[in-house]
Amino acid sequence: MSKFGSAIFNRLVIIIPYAWLLVFFLIPFFIVFRISLSETAVAMPPYLPVFNWDDGLSGIFDGIRQFSIANYLWLTEDSLYINAYGSSLWIAGVSTLLTLMIAYPIAYAMAQAPGSIRPTLLMLVILPFWTSFLIRVYAWIAILKPEGLFNQLLLTLGLIDQPLIILNTNWAIYIGIVYSYLPFMVLPIYSALEKMDHSLTEAAQDLGCTPISAFWQVTFRLSMPGVIAGCMLVFIPAVGEFVIPDLLGGSETLMIGKTLWNEFNANRDWPVSSAVATILLLILVVPIMFFQQAQAKADSEGR
Repeated sequence: MSKFGSAIFNRLVIIIPYAWLLVFFLIPFFIVFRISLSETAVAMPPYLPVFNWDDGLSGIFDGIRQFSIANYLWLTEDSLYINAYGSSLWIAGVSTLLTLMIAYPIAYAMAQAPGSIRPTLLMLVILPFWTSFLIRVYAWIAILKPEGLFNQLLLTLGLIDQPLIILNTNWAIYIGIVYSYLPFMVLPIYSALEKMDHSLTEAAQDLGCTPISAFWQVTFRLSMPGVIAGCMLVFIPAVGEFVIPDLLGGSETLMIGKTLWNEFNANRDWPVSSAVATILLLILVVPIMFFQQAQAKADSEGR
């Protein structure tokens, strides 16, 4: 390949991802953000344009003057939205921790397994993706309901006297999120552990570390990039999860995904729901940006 062709290829490799983000992320985000700054009478269906392009700059400035932050102020006055944010962050955090506790031993065992069977183990991890996500969530209803398979098993073994109430509780949501997002935690951790030089653990033990101490001081620290990536892949979608809380959670389950759905489809209050979505995005994106900057600074200082 000539230098000219190589330069074009390199530019395409850079431009295509940015074009994808522009079309499918930034533009939709600005549309939602624009609606969040509109009055309900303006943004309710049928929608009236805030910007009047036919009038030129005067129409644009008139549209800007119509912007209002009343929807964001309304979110601070109604405890429903604050509680929904808090509950979503709590459920997502607990689910992420549970997923990490289950995924790390699985990934560690896969990394320690013989190379000949690792492809098979990887296939078993991603095998659930071959089935529809919705069908897998519905399957947990049949497992967790009072007359379901789980309670019948416990009753048969004599471990309980009456069925446990798991469905329509937060425990069912934890089970659904952990099951659904477990591969997203296993794969990054496995990738980090599989590339690790295991002779470092042996060297730590030769220097006096116990196996447990060597694991925490060497193996776990070296696998932290995979742990952080897996936690982000689980936590971020879990915060805005809608299907699992709606099907497995109860009527009292409060998560921001269900709140958004109610505002968009039931209340038809698109400006308020757009403000809720915008704040949710900022809650997730801003900490990640600060974390990436801190990590980049730490890496540069380490060099």
